[in-house]
Amino acid sequence: MAFEKKTVRDIDVDGKRVLMRVDFNVPLEDGKITDDTRIKAAIPTITYLVDHGAKVVLMSHLGRPKGDGPEPELSLKPAAEKLADLTGFDVTFVDDTYGDKAKKAVDAMEPGQIVVLENVRFDKREKKNDPEIAKKLSELGDIFVLDAFGTAHRAQGSVVGPAAYLPAVAGFLLEKEVDTLTSIFKNPARPFVAIVGGSKVSSKIGVLDHLLDSVDTLIIGGGMAYTFFLAKGYTVGESLQEPDWVEPAKQMMEKAKKNGVKLLLPIDTVVADHYGPDAVGEVVPSSAIPDDRMGMDIGPETAKLYADAIAGAATVFWNGPMGVFEFDQFSDGTRAVAEAVADNEDCTSIIGGGDSVAALNKFALADKMSWISTGGGASMELVEGKELPGVEALQDK
Repeated sequence: MAFEKKTVRDIDVDGKRVLMRVDFNVPLEDGKITDDTRIKAAIPTITYLVDHGAKVVLMSHLGRPKGDGPEPELSLKPAAEKLADLTGFDVTFVDDTYGDKAKKAVDAMEPGQIVVLENVRFDKREKKNDPEIAKKLSELGDIFVLDAFGTAHRAQGSVVGPAAYLPAVAGFLLEKEVDTLTSIFKNPARPFVAIVGGSKVSSKIGVLDHLLDSVDTLIIGGGMAYTFFLAKGYTVGESLQEPDWVEPAKQMMEKAKKNGVKLLLPIDTVVADHYGPDAVGEVVPSSAIPDDRMGMDIGPETAKLYADAIAGAATVFWNGPMGVFEFDQFSDGTRAVAEAVADNEDCTSIIGGGDSVAALNKFALADKMSWISTGGGASMELVEGKELPGVEALQDK
């Protein structure tokens, strides 16, 4: 499905102030950026605007500030400096978002220059989509560009607000994300294999339901597998579980059977007596998890079963780890899945953001994937078939 909203290609930006919402919500340690993926993802749109003579005003959130004013450790200044380092562009950071200092900095801009505003969430009105916030921001631009896919599912002041006052179009990242994540369901190359992990069935039930209408094989891993085990009549010991979601899990299994979808669950499980970096794992059949043990990863037989299914795929969608991959001794299952996707060079592999990306980075396999989404929550809502408020607010083609 072609992207149905206007993009920066469809509008004249020469000499115009372009207010652009980016996703510079990057991890920081001691004031240093530890992963600049999201900044790099915004550079194609920024470069296009600079090359076409725009005055580029960038805004983003970072972290989870309280909303009562500046919090220096969550300032966007390091992101502005990183953008300048990566591009060589003329980038000015201003420690203001909605006030006179921001307005003066923007008024002084020349075409081709970039101003990065301070963290939009230092004011609690941002998350409430306060109209006053939207109005103040819109006064800093002639055109609004949304390129923050990671927040496109949030109806917040800097995401949807300016679209009420300014011509609003998409950046290249947003366009590519929406196109990629919707097109895999329209006409995927088959076999289409989806891998869904993570901790809770409750948070992924809509995704699982939607996938069962499209895929040939659905692979389940992570903490959510134990709720499926309960649905099969197994005991799961101390494992993560959602008893209220056993019935929906049963319905998912029935739907898979009805739709002719092969639903794969772990046949063996790595368990431990506690959760922690010092925990020692042992492999047991998934149907025989001891009462005093908790599941931490898929077992080696399951890893082989899953890898074989992935090896035969023409399209792969993956969201969520197979276990507690943060602890090295419980990372084998997630690594096996990541390596299987990487080894299948003939498939289109789409990674739905979130912890799957952290896993790929841990195993140094990110460059082997066809597309890695920059937004976990937003990508899941798209996969679920929902509309994203940020996208809906943009002008139609």
